[in-house]
Amino acid sequence: MNISRKKPSYPLTPALRQYLRDYDREAPLPVSYADLGRYSNSFALLDRTGRDTFWQTVFYEPHTLLELSAGLVQVYALLKTAGDLSFTEHLLADRIDYCRFGNSNPFRVRILNQLNDNYDYFYVKQADASRLYGLELEHLLSPNSMNFLVDTGNTLIEEHIAGIPGDDFIRLRLQLPHLNQVRIAKEFVKFNERCFARLLGDMRAYNYVIDVTPDFEDEQYRVRAIDFDQQSYEGRRIMYMPQYFKDNGPVVDMCARLLKPENLRQYQAEERTLMARRARAERHRLKALLDVMRRQELAPVEKVDELKAALNRYHRTTKFDHCDSMGDVVRLNLWHMLGPKTLAAVTP
Repeated sequence: MNISRKKPSYPLTPALRQYLRDYDREAPLPVSYADLGRYSNSFALLDRTGRDTFWQTVFYEPHTLLELSAGLVQVYALLKTAGDLSFTEHLLADRIDYCRFGNSNPFRVRILNQLNDNYDYFYVKQADASRLYGLELEHLLSPNSMNFLVDTGNTLIEEHIAGIPGDDFIRLRLQLPHLNQVRIAKEFVKFNERCFARLLGDMRAYNYVIDVTPDFEDEQYRVRAIDFDQQSYEGRRIMYMPQYFKDNGPVVDMCARLLKPENLRQYQAEERTLMARRARAERHRLKALLDVMRRQELAPVEKVDELKAALNRYHRTTKFDHCDSMGDVVRLNLWHMLGPKTLAAVTP
């Protein structure tokens, strides 16, 4: 499968910015993405086993670092405590990493609490409309709350999503004897259903994490997307179904081995029902988002036409012929996946 690795960045339209203001996603930021690009040196960041992480730890001149650290602590306060600075005097931005891999080229900032040496992360990225629509759809339709901010320029701040990277989980943990493989299989089926319903693409193993929660008798798992650049951009239907990516093969094989067809249909129906309930609960906000999304170009015309034809075949309909944009396609696909009684926001 060919992924458009260097997808163009789509600008934030005035309508999208108004939506972000209406729902408290926009805030003035003391540090911009461009400010973090003023580093003077870098070196490769390795993991605990000495493997390259594809991140570079960057260094700044002392006066630049002092200025950046103060601003980044304020950004962290905006993200976590709505700008309350009374908790920040013991916080420090003690490391900044940069990733050249992928579309967004993010910076990752580590905030250290000097009182107890605990630390947290957030990401600084270039704002892209596709990613913002992806983040909002995840927030509204998945079981996961997304915490992010955009400034009036072109900077996006994202909260760190904790979990075990999917590729590491598959490589190191999938065959561990204590792992509840049936529960992992169930959650991957639900994850696949969520991605396809809202057309989130490129869910290769390193673009999601596994959140593991100890339960009173066993462990619970949740598969969470962490990359939203490929929200409704590709033309091929299978790009929105994680089951078709080669590096997810071991999990797909496990699902085929452990789950009967009736299990698959049950878990798919469960996830669609939960998504429909979330959509009804957030119907006004979802409608506002989809109305903005439908008016913006988010993919070349040929990709839109290719996806329309593919979804017509999949859903056995011709209704996608009437879609004029990727936003229209997302809206109609939600209607088909979640049911016509879901809400006015996705009624064609």
